[in-house]
Amino acid sequence: MSKLKLYHCKGARSLRPLWMLEELGLDYELVNLPFPPRVFQKDYLAVNPLGTIPCFFDGDLRMTESPAICHYLAEKYGATQGKPALHVRSDEPDYGRYLNWLYFSDATLTFPQTIVLRYTRLEPEERRLPQAAADYRAWFYGRLRIVDATVKEQDYLVASRFTAADIAVGYALYLAASVGIDQDFSPHVRAYRERLTSREAFKRADAR
Repeated sequence: MSKLKLYHCKGARSLRPLWMLEELGLDYELVNLPFPPRVFQKDYLAVNPLGTIPCFFDGDLRMTESPAICHYLAEKYGATQGKPALHVRSDEPDYGRYLNWLYFSDATLTFPQTIVLRYTRLEPEERRLPQAAADYRAWFYGRLRIVDATVKEQDYLVASRFTAADIAVGYALYLAASVGIDQDFSPHVRAYRERLTSREAFKRADAR
């Protein structure tokens, strides 16, 4: 058995580390769960008391934040595969921008989408809040402007190459399509998302 193990729900934030694992060509065990597992698979709470997805193990190490798992995998395993590094080293000029994109991806881009998802699809009909969903959709687009400005000028976010930052932000763009709020993406953002989701590692991860 691999010492790397990922608990995953289709389309959830766990797609970020799953995509990383595929890009790095690592041996890992994948456990697919129904969403949300804290409701539909109660024994998952013994694995992750938060009940959230992802939950990732490297031996005894447990991690639950998807950008942090991407950061960890890129730093620990990214330099050993004979491929271009998926991390940006601390001595590279774009190191700070790389870290900022990694954590911007979830705290700033994914968060408002989860509010839209909750109040348009997950809550019972009588608890849905169209105004909240509209407000957070607008919030998402306001924050997306920096992605648009960046990929208008370059193919990837940092260091002139594909990195874990693109995986982290790329998932947010993928989620926008799943939630149904990608209609107003600019041509540059659409092209960027297409570059990312056309990668073979992404296709494998999405299929799994």
